[in-house]
Amino acid sequence: MKVLTKEQLIDKLLKIKKSGWIKNARHGNAGGVGNTLEDLLGIEENNLPIPNAAEWELKAQRADTTSLTTLFHMEPSPRALKFVPQILLPKYGWKHEEAGINYTESEMSFRQTISGKGRSDRGFMVVINRNEKKVLISFDSKSVSERHAAWLKSVEQRINLDELNPQPYWGFDDLFHKAGTKLLNCFYVQAQVKKEKGKEFFSYDRILMLQKFSIDKFLKSLENNDVLIDFDARSGHNHGTKFRLRQNRLPDLYEFVTEF
Repeated sequence: MKVLTKEQLIDKLLKIKKSGWIKNARHGNAGGVGNTLEDLLGIEENNLPIPNAAEWELKAQRADTTSLTTLFHMEPSPRALKFVPQILLPKYGWKHEEAGINYTESEMSFRQTISGKGRSDRGFMVVINRNEKKVLISFDSKSVSERHAAWLKSVEQRINLDELNPQPYWGFDDLFHKAGTKLLNCFYVQAQVKKEKGKEFFSYDRILMLQKFSIDKFLKSLENNDVLIDFDARSGHNHGTKFRLRQNRLPDLYEFVTEF
């Protein structure tokens, strides 16, 4: 595929939009909506054939999905402490639900999605400190659900019931660099989905051009529960800490939104 201008790529997307229902090219693949779009554009995975392509992402999503979208992976600071496997998991973890089944009896888990709007049932919350320019994880033992009383007792025995010290955090500048590198500008395409005779079809009916990722808008989305922080660690493996986004909220993270 030859190099396209941004305008030519938009023209191709609009022609796809006008094509109506298109068969899923990757049957059985949950990511088929994005793969099928890439096939229609004649490109390899997210390899946009436009100048300065490194500054652009192509994101396609099912319009009816309720699942969270992973924006990026990023472990908290202080990095030298390896906070998740060395502190959160051994000091605040709980017995893995498959311990003694698929894992050893001693397998521990620290797996939960944490919001900036209300604490989790285990007392964790995302806190924005604009003075120190940090996104922090906070723990409050008084907010732990009664059903986790035994776990809370074990936390007290392992460490104490005070606030995390030190608190894991992400600096604003680090977040902007990470997110800005990956999400600086974005073509965001949503598809309606239907099934006929066991086959899946997409209609790419919404095309947005999102420009200039905003750290301020990102922080507001963390505070209002649209962006969440997802921990997923067990004794044998840390699957990584993810920043995840609710359905349809991606345009909220940008300064400029253009719909075609």
